[in-house]
Amino acid sequence: MANTDQAGFDLPRSGEGSTPAERRASVIPDARNDENLAVAQTHLMFMKFHNAVVAKLVAAGTPSTVLFDRARESVVKHYQWMLRHDFLPRIVDDSIVTDVFANGRRFFELPRPYEVSEDCYRVRNTPKVGRYVQPGDTPTMPIEFSVGAYRVGHSMVRAAYQWNRIFRTGGVGGIATLGLLFRFTGTSGKLAPGPVDDFSDVNDPNTPGGERLPSNWIADFRRLYDFSDAQRPDLVLAEGVNLAKRIDTSLVDPLRLLPRGSFGGRTEFPGAVGRALNLAFRNLTRAGMVRLATGQQMAELLEVKPLEPDAILTGNGGAVLPSSPDGKTFFAQNTPLWFYILREAELGDGRLTGVGGRIVAEVFHRAMEGSDHSIVRDSSWRPTLGPDADTFRMVHLLLVAVAGKDTDLAPLG
Repeated sequence: MANTDQAGFDLPRSGEGSTPAERRASVIPDARNDENLAVAQTHLMFMKFHNAVVAKLVAAGTPSTVLFDRARESVVKHYQWMLRHDFLPRIVDDSIVTDVFANGRRFFELPRPYEVSEDCYRVRNTPKVGRYVQPGDTPTMPIEFSVGAYRVGHSMVRAAYQWNRIFRTGGVGGIATLGLLFRFTGTSGKLAPGPVDDFSDVNDPNTPGGERLPSNWIADFRRLYDFSDAQRPDLVLAEGVNLAKRIDTSLVDPLRLLPRGSFGGRTEFPGAVGRALNLAFRNLTRAGMVRLATGQQMAELLEVKPLEPDAILTGNGGAVLPSSPDGKTFFAQNTPLWFYILREAELGDGRLTGVGGRIVAEVFHRAMEGSDHSIVRDSSWRPTLGPDADTFRMVHLLLVAVAGKDTDLAPLG
């Protein structure tokens, strides 16, 4: 039945407590992964991927004393391989990704060079962002990444999705709007429907609703990923997949009004209304609060040719900037980093380049390098769960996660 839970297809939830919020709270390390259904269902697949790797190791006779450590190493390295060879090349200019992973970082948390004196490397090799690092140091996350560059994903979000057999164009439920994907979560919504374009009923975390994901909202991953990348034409639908929007300066209209829970504000900011719930406004305001560098300042720091003022103002089919001539002049010379990076991509091929590409590629490289298990430090490692020793994409991860039961990619058919 549509209003019942189907075991194994929702995040683990508390199920305990005296309030609806307590009972529907997801039992995962970061509740933000339950703030919209696309991320929540993907998180669930990563959990299944881990468990499938454990099952493979058990079948191979791995001793219980080292089982978890072996599984963790395999999961982490396969994940990193997918990021390096599948994800990053889709969103960052190839030349930047290749340069960073072949030649190392140039600006962010450079390795401390032991072979020269303190005075020499301070003059010749000072990191432009962050600090020197030594083996074993924990990676940091620069605010230029967290508040600027990696918010580019907001421009890739669609206003509605062909979600599954029921919620699609021509389906009995109609296409799944972005608002509904927020509603059917525990962090932003109430795991139940409500008014269209109005989140007033879910801004109280204890609003009555569901306590598990209704089975008719289980994702059809054939509609979210292109399984032709795994040479699986049997998993490719004639109507295609939900392609991400190109990276540019346009955001879909539903992002102008978010449920308070999507930014952790159902209780912390009970009076938040209007612009405070607009994602673009929040991104730009946060950058101002932390005094984030402008795009031009980062271009100089990273030794990247800056965008011309006219290019910033006109773009290529993205946001139009209605303001006074004086305001436009100031904006073109002092462009907020987030907008600047989006404009860079918009003027290219829809992938991060220049400032944005360098920041994202170097931060990912540093995170992988500093991981307990690292394909950057262990450059000889190759994936064992893909079709060959050089290939492991997100679609392969999903196939491993369902452990041969392909119907679990689309339980509703």
